[in-house]
Amino acid sequence: MPGRCAETMLHHTLYQWRSRGEQDLWLFAYGSLIWKTEFTVAERRLASVYGHHRALKMWSRINRGTPEQPGLVFALLSGGSCQGMVLRVPAADVPCMLPALWQREMPNPVYDPRWLRCRTDHGTVEALGFTLSRRSPNYTGELTPEQYRQIFQCAQGRYGSTLEYARLTYEHLLSLGIRDRALEQLLNLC
Repeated sequence: MPGRCAETMLHHTLYQWRSRGEQDLWLFAYGSLIWKTEFTVAERRLASVYGHHRALKMWSRINRGTPEQPGLVFALLSGGSCQGMVLRVPAADVPCMLPALWQREMPNPVYDPRWLRCRTDHGTVEALGFTLSRRSPNYTGELTPEQYRQIFQCAQGRYGSTLEYARLTYEHLLSLGIRDRALEQLLNLC
């Protein structure tokens, strides 16, 4: 996105973490971070966030699509609530883990990293989450069922198809006891 620099955003987030005392880092996982973590996690907890919801409404032109055939990935949009997981990353791992996570989640700096209050059965934690503004050019706006069908049928990126991504997320959410009815309705379009 014009005017946004992924490296600057990473350094700002690392600065915020350091200013919190360089403790273990909590991440809020609501999509593929649940089932494709790719880094050491010391603890996982079911968690809820209020004020944001999971939505398959972010264009993906690298990970789950191409510039010619954009796919979709999940984002946290403002409003509502979201059930997912918080992942605790040991403090010693954060300086190496976060840049690697940035390459995966922020190949284009479209997400807005935010510290979110996440409620768990063991108390509330402040976790880093990747949110999306509705003003972002990567926000899809409302898509028709036909548009979702076409994307599910055709969109493929470096990590696989949008349909595979949506199904894997849905299956892993169900295995955790989380039912995402909006995602279920989208998958029923196929």
